[in-house]
Amino acid sequence: MRANGLLWIGSLALIALGAVLLLDNFQLWSGFNAAALSPLLLVIIGGVLLLRGDVIPGRDGRTFGITRGSVESAVLEVNAGEIDVTGRALAREGRLIAGSFAAQSRPLLTVQDTTAYLRMERAATPWLSLADWNIAFARDLPWSLYVSSSIGQVNLDLTGVIVQRATIATGIGDIRLVTPQEALEPITLRSNLGDIRVLAPPGARVRVTVKLGRMFRAHVDPERYNEEAPGVYVTRDAAPANPRIDIGVSGFFGDAYLA
Repeated sequence: MRANGLLWIGSLALIALGAVLLLDNFQLWSGFNAAALSPLLLVIIGGVLLLRGDVIPGRDGRTFGITRGSVESAVLEVNAGEIDVTGRALAREGRLIAGSFAAQSRPLLTVQDTTAYLRMERAATPWLSLADWNIAFARDLPWSLYVSSSIGQVNLDLTGVIVQRATIATGIGDIRLVTPQEALEPITLRSNLGDIRVLAPPGARVRVTVKLGRMFRAHVDPERYNEEAPGVYVTRDAAPANPRIDIGVSGFFGDAYLA
């Protein structure tokens, strides 16, 4: 609702600004400096990007699916730009990856030995294609994930996914991560301007290290986490048999939420 409200306000403000500039162009508003209002356009666009992650909502995504074959591990690199990214585990076996991508586009795939390398590049998609990217991962092989966006949101539910390593970063945009069943190497989360949410399923052995800053704070559910050291939190209900998952969280302006 806030995003829709902001779009309406932004649209009305842009119409008003356009009317003022039009009056000034025809010299119907004497003594007015039109150039003085130019920063207002940046303020409006910036506000929309902060709450939406993009300027124009898009519905032009296209589904895709890639079979697993003899692949035993996979590397996925996502450079989303202003696109929102959502990820989860595949519901059925047999495929390596599936989901929805930009229309007229398909993830780039190369295979070396038994490792698949996949790339989803904003630069390789039509620039007017603004639909969210949805990705579903195979459950029975380890994934190396590198996901970045400049002004988009990243929402990954890795329940049931095996992670070799993962780095998720946003410029302007929130990150939401549901921890995987296993992470062989640490997971890194960073947002320059946005909140980071880490959700650990019951029984998961999760150790989160938050790099606190003057404008980046941690909000921790005390019923789920103990503070092992300043900025280091471990799940209280961890099952000893589960492998430990290490997560590093950092940001410049925003907050970290652990639940």
